[in-house]
Amino acid sequence: MKNFKKIINIVNKWYYAISDFLIDIYRFFKTIWLFRKDLYNYRWHSSHLAVFTFMKTALEDMSNKIESFEVNEKSSKFKQLEKMKRSIKLMKHFIDDDFINLAEKDLGYELDFIKPKFELHEDGLHYKLVNFEEISKHSVIFDRANEIEESMWSELFNILKGQSYSHYEVFLDKSKDKENAYYNWFDGSGLRNWWG
Repeated sequence: MKNFKKIINIVNKWYYAISDFLIDIYRFFKTIWLFRKDLYNYRWHSSHLAVFTFMKTALEDMSNKIESFEVNEKSSKFKQLEKMKRSIKLMKHFIDDDFINLAEKDLGYELDFIKPKFELHEDGLHYKLVNFEEISKHSVIFDRANEIEESMWSELFNILKGQSYSHYEVFLDKSKDKENAYYNWFDGSGLRNWWG
């Protein structure tokens, strides 16, 4: 009987070890399949093709899974989903690098290639730019594109950073409805909260 228990214990150890290994192999190939496009497009020298593509794919997978769960109306998951989808949209702008297109839509005119025209200066030694006004019109588009990019960058990292819990303690002290205080304070941001 004692030997039989030893055999059962050994078989159980091997069974669980092999089943864990097979589950890990399955998860590995499932993850490879999920990130296949990102792995193919990965470039070590490009931040938008390195970090943001993997993060965007992971957030899309997470948000789809969270959406599929039935959650009651008063859950913070809806706020989290809203912030996840916003950060996915912002990351897509950085991956596509379409800030000039956004600036063109915002300002209402398109960027055309204008060949600079030069004339010989009176001194005969230097050239001066003749069509400066046409070219400077395009600098407005580039300036607006930079403003859009900086504001989106700031918004993205504010979403990922999340709220400060020290602010929650102050909010909780002032709140009359202590039971729903966290739900009322929490805006859905914070990468740490999305994996909770």
